[in-house]
Amino acid sequence: MTTQLERRQRLFELVATQGGYFTAAQAREIGYDSRTLWHHVKTGQLERASRGFYRLAEFPAHSHEDVIAAWVKAGPGRAVVSHETALALYDLAPIRQRGIHLTVQREHRPYKGQARLPSVQVHTTSQPFDAGDVVQRFGVRVTSPARSIADAAEAGTDPSAIREVIGRALQQGLLSERDLREAVQGRPKRVRDLVERSAKENGAHASVS
Repeated sequence: MTTQLERRQRLFELVATQGGYFTAAQAREIGYDSRTLWHHVKTGQLERASRGFYRLAEFPAHSHEDVIAAWVKAGPGRAVVSHETALALYDLAPIRQRGIHLTVQREHRPYKGQARLPSVQVHTTSQPFDAGDVVQRFGVRVTSPARSIADAAEAGTDPSAIREVIGRALQQGLLSERDLREAVQGRPKRVRDLVERSAKENGAHASVS
C-alpha cells in the first residue's frame, strides 16, 4: 500500500509531463479517490478545471495552458498537438489561432455522442507517425516542424502564412531542405508545389516535387 507522500510524488511526476493537469482516472490509478480529490480542491492544493479534470495549484502557469489542457483531456498517449497549433508552439506562426488542432490515429477518433472538447479540432490519420514526426515540447507531444507545415498546408492554411513559416523555420535552423522534402512526399501536388516555391523564395533552392 502506498503512503500519502508516495502518492503525491507520483502525482507530481505525472503532472510534470502534462503541464500540471491530470484526469480523475489518472488520479485513481495512483490511489486518489473522489473524496480525497475533493478535499484537496477545498484546501486549495488542487484546482478543478472541469468535471473529472484537475490542475495541481502549485504548478507554474504556462502561456499555452489551453493547448496543454486540451491535449491531456484528449489522451496524452493518443493525441499529438499538430497543424497551426504546433507551429505556434514553435513560435513560427505569426498569430496563434483560437482553435486548437490535435491529431489522433483513426481508431482513436472521437465517437458519435462523445463530449467534444471546446475549440478543439481533432484530425485523424490512418498511418502511424514516422520516427521523428513527433517530438516533446513544453511537456506535450507535438508534430515536428516539417510535419506541422505539411499538415497545415494540406489542411488549407493560407499559402502566405505557410511561406512565412517556412522562412522562419529555415532561418532558425528548426528544419532542413531534406526535412521539407520528406514531409511532403505523398502529399497532393498543390502542397508539394507550395512548399517548393516557398523554399526557393527563402533561398533554400530545394526541390521537393
